[in-house]
Amino acid sequence: MAKRSILIVGGGAAGWLTAAYLARFFDLPRNPRLSITLIASDEIGSIGVGEGAFPTIRSTLQFIGIDESEFVRATSATFKQGIRFDNWVHTPTEGQSSHFLHPFEAPYHGDGHSLVSYWLLQDEKLRRPFAEAMTIQNRVAEARRAPKRRGEGEFTGPLNYAYHFDAKRLADVLSERARAMGVVQLHGTLTGVELDGASGAIDHVVTPEHGTLSADLYIDCSGFRAELIRGAMQAPFRSVKDMLFTDRALACKIPYDRPEAPLESYTIAAAHEAGWTWDIGLAGARGIGCVYSSNHLSDDRAADILAAYTGGRSLDFEPRRIPFEAGYLTTPWVGNCVAVGLSGGFLEPLESTGLVTIETAAAMIAEMFPLGGPMHAPARRFNELMTARYANIVNFLKLHYCLSRRDEPFWRDNADPASIPERLKELLEQWRYRPPGRFDFILDLESFAFFNYQYILYGMEYRTDLSPVREEYPDVAEAERIFARIRSFGDQAAHDLPAHRALIDQINAGAAAA
Repeated sequence: MAKRSILIVGGGAAGWLTAAYLARFFDLPRNPRLSITLIASDEIGSIGVGEGAFPTIRSTLQFIGIDESEFVRATSATFKQGIRFDNWVHTPTEGQSSHFLHPFEAPYHGDGHSLVSYWLLQDEKLRRPFAEAMTIQNRVAEARRAPKRRGEGEFTGPLNYAYHFDAKRLADVLSERARAMGVVQLHGTLTGVELDGASGAIDHVVTPEHGTLSADLYIDCSGFRAELIRGAMQAPFRSVKDMLFTDRALACKIPYDRPEAPLESYTIAAAHEAGWTWDIGLAGARGIGCVYSSNHLSDDRAADILAAYTGGRSLDFEPRRIPFEAGYLTTPWVGNCVAVGLSGGFLEPLESTGLVTIETAAAMIAEMFPLGGPMHAPARRFNELMTARYANIVNFLKLHYCLSRRDEPFWRDNADPASIPERLKELLEQWRYRPPGRFDFILDLESFAFFNYQYILYGMEYRTDLSPVREEYPDVAEAERIFARIRSFGDQAAHDLPAHRALIDQINAGAAAA
């Protein structure tokens, strides 16, 4: 069988994660049938908003062969147990604010009891917030505790978790691992793409540094430039700005005022008048960014909001303005070219969906890559799966916005039924009478499970009325005992687990002790 070759254009997290994943999947050092080359220049880098992940990153890093403690040290990483949403439901008044948590741990379910329905039947004025009632992780995260103890094993712990990290350092870690597995790195820039006149596929690319480069499959990781997939292959882009309105971010990184400053164990997403502000605690600094809609907010007003959030400190760190348009390619695989990362689509920073789509695309390319046969053969199935995932992520992100009762133009526009996807409207209508369930979704087309929808739905105070069928849920006393047990276990876990800062400091000190 003839040897096949892959050329990845662009580095960053997208390029190097894809390279490392494929190298590991195909056992590249011992595989004579495949070569992988990555070419990138320093001009294409991280956009600075990808500093959070979803729990899938643990299995991805473990598969690639990266040591967890070394990853934490190298990327200034911390543990992420979910996202806290501040003031998304109501416009805050002076001295009053609200928040809810979207934890990574699934709601408790055991012994045939789903507690969700029993929570819905409790008195709305007296019951605990949904995440607090359903999982011990809410208590642990609010107490700034870590999801695991030192020495509990790589990528495992009593609670589900992901990471916060420096995106540029993550790319460096992935690059080192990929190159160790046999990926060839070239430094250079593209000046041209030549197509085959008969098939329309890419014949070769042109670089000043290395002349012409050819491959069987070209993976476009060139970021928003999408040099191959849009520039050469003319893949169409589907904008979703009529549903997701944010299109700019103003980002900065601010050091802590003292080394021992406590670390939050979740991303903070604080709503403001025309979007939201992310607040991510890394080991040595906070990554903070104001996400907003330019149709509802001026750049100057966004800078003022960021300055107010940071107590004026953002003014000392030259925030970077990042424009984007929410949308994705309808055909991310065309001929012998496939897009991964920003070149294939970007929706917005909320819920860390950028990295999880890279993980998904890399895994799908690995499974579908034709070691024999035509290179375009997987395109139709790949495109179906990726576009469906993007469409479903749009639904999930829109859920955060459309249920808000904030009284500003941006939020009122988000509640307009005309801006809500039809599928989401259908589900919301059904969820008036029952909670979200697993058969609402097709697993291979989703990045989020039904319980992720439950956390957002009920965190946003959506009403599911089960009172007409109350008699179908007779085990109230047992449910109350389980609720009490969750509270007790949560208190115990918050006592037993180490402080988040303490665990990160222990991991970082491990390098010096080694």
